[in-house]
Amino acid sequence: MQKENNISNGVMLNAYPDSIGKNLSDIVAMLKKPEFKDVFSLFYVLPTFFNSDLDRGFSVIDYNLNQELVSEEDLKAFKELNIQLKFDIVLNHLSVASPQFKDLLKYGVQSKYKDFFINWNEFWEGNGNIDANGVVIPDEEFLNKLFMRKSGLPILKVAFPDDSEKPYWNTFYQQITYAKLTTSDLEHLEGLTKAQGISVCKIVNNAIDNDLDLSSFDFDNAKHLKKEILQVVQAKRSYLGQMDVNAKSELVWDFYEETLKKVSSYGCEILRLDAFAYLHKEIGQTNFFNKPGTWDHLERINQIAKSNNLTLLPEIHAEYGLHLHDEVADEGYQIYDFFLPGLTIHTLENCNSTSLLTWAKEIISKGYKTVNMLGCHDGIPVLDLKGKEVDGVYNKGLLEDHEIEAIMTKIMERGGRVKNLYDPSGEKISYYQVNATFFSALGENEQKLLAARAIQMFMPGIPQVWYLDIFAGKNDYEAADKGGSGGHKEINRTSLSEADIEAGLKKELVNNQLTLMQIRNTCDAFSGNMQIKQGTETEIHIVWNNDKDIARLKLDLKSLVFTVQYSKGDLLETLHFNKD
Repeated sequence: MQKENNISNGVMLNAYPDSIGKNLSDIVAMLKKPEFKDVFSLFYVLPTFFNSDLDRGFSVIDYNLNQELVSEEDLKAFKELNIQLKFDIVLNHLSVASPQFKDLLKYGVQSKYKDFFINWNEFWEGNGNIDANGVVIPDEEFLNKLFMRKSGLPILKVAFPDDSEKPYWNTFYQQITYAKLTTSDLEHLEGLTKAQGISVCKIVNNAIDNDLDLSSFDFDNAKHLKKEILQVVQAKRSYLGQMDVNAKSELVWDFYEETLKKVSSYGCEILRLDAFAYLHKEIGQTNFFNKPGTWDHLERINQIAKSNNLTLLPEIHAEYGLHLHDEVADEGYQIYDFFLPGLTIHTLENCNSTSLLTWAKEIISKGYKTVNMLGCHDGIPVLDLKGKEVDGVYNKGLLEDHEIEAIMTKIMERGGRVKNLYDPSGEKISYYQVNATFFSALGENEQKLLAARAIQMFMPGIPQVWYLDIFAGKNDYEAADKGGSGGHKEINRTSLSEADIEAGLKKELVNNQLTLMQIRNTCDAFSGNMQIKQGTETEIHIVWNNDKDIARLKLDLKSLVFTVQYSKGDLLETLHFNKD
């Protein structure tokens, strides 16, 4: 096992098991190449590592190894490479295909897991009114408080053994697929002629092809059988969804105990708590980081983590001005530095280091333990940079709104896609993130990407590096267009072949990034103290000291020329990174 100070300062790779080649063994093969020697100490492998079915791994079926992508030999290989592992547990939800939800669908109220998930109508009983679709609409005073990740109510209606349909809490993604009708599906409907059946099939199948609302159709001369026809359509549907679990159920906590023990056995050292802020739900609250309930849940999961030698990393996206990151850090947890990507782009596009270095000084002065990033599997955060009014007082953000808008506009002009947040009526209330590769977000300027990597390597915390950024990946518009409702994320998830890796390793940009990461990963200076040297706003001058070891970055934002000095044994190496 590596020393703790190496964990706190080593570089972390971030990828899916099949981001390189076809499976995790291909990533192992890449990491064994001489160019990757001593580049990484950790690997954050995304949750298609487990069995899942939606949202590229974040709709978990179970936490067993995905045998198509991962093997026991892979786990042994990472141990031999001295690379520690970071995984996700998705605290808030499980797939409809999970054993727990499948049992619920099979046995209904007789299921052992009947309280494992959240029946929306039961949750809101007495605090709203049932609409024509059999769904409780919460009273306005409660509905207006809900924090929404998608338009419309956060529910998925599912069929039960008694032929009833019940709405279950579904904060994130869902995917409903309707199978086309044939006349044989309608044969049991009394009074429906063959000609009418053919007509109904044509109407229904056209609606499915064009994603039309079938409830608006009268089915011509078969309208007297509309209810029965719609029942047939519903019976032939299939669905995927991330179903919110009920943290009031002890079975859920038993499941957490089992899961943390399991991931620890795989070699996990750091466990990212995905969507943990949505777990605690209570009428009259926002259902995002409800207090004190969220703290109670976090402490309980932390006790389980400690017993399994796991370090927790709670994942939370919220406005800087809300200062939730302060609260999480004050409790002793690592925090994600979701602020760095936007600040880095702002710094490079405006040749102004003020906001970036202000944040760096805050990290140092408050002693935050951070994991930072530039690109990632998701998007480039922008909501996180904003200010926020709290109890009638406006807390400033790390950037002004017009500065955040400028970042978004620039990335969108360069081909990025945007993800928004919504109110219960489906109206946009705020931007959330911009989806693009980091290289494309920087206008596919190689020196900017290299400067961004240097900045990241000299920031405090664990630098997490998205695999595609190493190879200067560009926006994948075809994948984004094919991806449906979640397609905006696919713009930055292009899988690379072995040939892509070989070609990339011949490029100066790739090798320069690997050099910077290797310095960060191996130089003992980064286990010491960080100092920000006074200079002009168009400069960045950062020095790390640890006894006799030193690492220094001097970057001119106007020219993008920079130098890196670092201790190598008793020598002081100096590297110059100039534009061609």
